[in-house]
Amino acid sequence: MKLTVFGTTGGTGTSLVEQALAAGHEVTAVVRDPARLKVAANPGMRVVVADVMDPVSVVSVLDGTEVVLNAVGPHGTGPTTIMRDSVASILEAMQKTGPSRLLHVSGSVVTDEGESPYMRYLLKPLARGTFLRHVCADMRAAESQIRASDLDWTIYRPPALSAKPARGAYRTAIDGNLPHGFSVTRGDLAACMLARVDDPATVRRHVGVAN
Repeated sequence: MKLTVFGTTGGTGTSLVEQALAAGHEVTAVVRDPARLKVAANPGMRVVVADVMDPVSVVSVLDGTEVVLNAVGPHGTGPTTIMRDSVASILEAMQKTGPSRLLHVSGSVVTDEGESPYMRYLLKPLARGTFLRHVCADMRAAESQIRASDLDWTIYRPPALSAKPARGAYRTAIDGNLPHGFSVTRGDLAACMLARVDDPATVRRHVGVAN
């Protein structure tokens, strides 16, 4: 398939591009600074310099794309609008260019569905009220924009992301989080997304994923 990946210089985006190429997909890797791309040159990869915050810039990138994967995320826990702003730009560009399939990385902090009482009533509210309040607000705003669109979206909600080597095994839940799902490797998250890139069962659903 012809995939376009945003957030390719981050850990999850790097894993998505590498695994997609290994699986035989044609990948457009969108970057602002090509020097930061960690993926080796590959005949199946097209590197395009564009600003994800500029829908005019994004429109030309999406020409011929079948599926868009968005791994743009915040750095740190301070005030941020990077997710809602990047999503707004991507949605506008997708509506102008034709691709209808969007896979987006959010986070498990946005919901309590599937959590234990300890997480639901103590740890999650504490995190959302303190150090993750800005990140959570940004994730929720981005998700709301996606759900309001007419695209065939899937929102992935991983817990803490780990840079450790992929385990090759992960758990998933539809429209909820996973019990004892405290972390997932970026490699396993990428594998989960690519395994379901054209899965109709995940269209307009939220997928919890954890090791």
